[in-house]
Amino acid sequence: MEGRKRSSTALSARTIRFAVARTDLGWVLVGATERGVCAIDLGDSREALVGKLRTRLKGAKLQDGDPESIRRVGQVARWIEFPRPGLDLPLDIRGTDFQRRVWEELRRIPAGRTASYAEVARRIGKPGSARAVGRACASNPLPLAIPCHRVVRSDGDPGGYGCGIGRKRALLEREAVGRAVRVSGIKTN
Repeated sequence: MEGRKRSSTALSARTIRFAVARTDLGWVLVGATERGVCAIDLGDSREALVGKLRTRLKGAKLQDGDPESIRRVGQVARWIEFPRPGLDLPLDIRGTDFQRRVWEELRRIPAGRTASYAEVARRIGKPGSARAVGRACASNPLPLAIPCHRVVRSDGDPGGYGCGIGRKRALLEREAVGRAVRVSGIKTN
C-alpha cells in the first residue's frame, strides 16, 4: 500500500482550537494547533461537525471560539462565498508521504480548473494509482485549503466529495465564475 510512513506527532495529543460558522453551503468548522490549521470540514449542522472532530481527534483537548479561531473561520466562510485563487492559512498538514504528495499536487490546481484522479497520479510520478489518489482525496482533513473538490473523474463527472457532492458542484461553479471574472479583468471586491 502507498505511503505508510506517517508524521511523528499525533494531533490527538494536542490542543485544537476551533470555531464553527454558518455559510450558504451549510456549516463550516476550522480547527488549528499551534502550528496551523489542521481541520476544515463542511456539514449540515454545528453539532455534527464538532462530533466528527471529536471522533477524529480522540484525546485532543478541544477549545471552542477563541478570537483567532473565529477570525480563521470567518476567513474560510468568506472564501466559500467568494472563492479566490488561494486560501491563505498557515497549515498543519499530517498524513502519509503519499497523501502529502497528492495534497501538494492538489494545491497546484488553479481555482476554476479541475484535474482527473489519473492526471494527479501521473503528475506525482505514480501513473496507475488513480484509486490511491482518490483515497488520499477522501482522507484530506483540510478541504478547501487542499482543494480536493477540484479533482474529478476522467470523464468529467465530479465523482465523490466528503463534504457532499452538492457542495463540490457549488464550489466548482463559484470558482469557474470567479476565474472568468479575473480573466476578463473585471474588478471585484
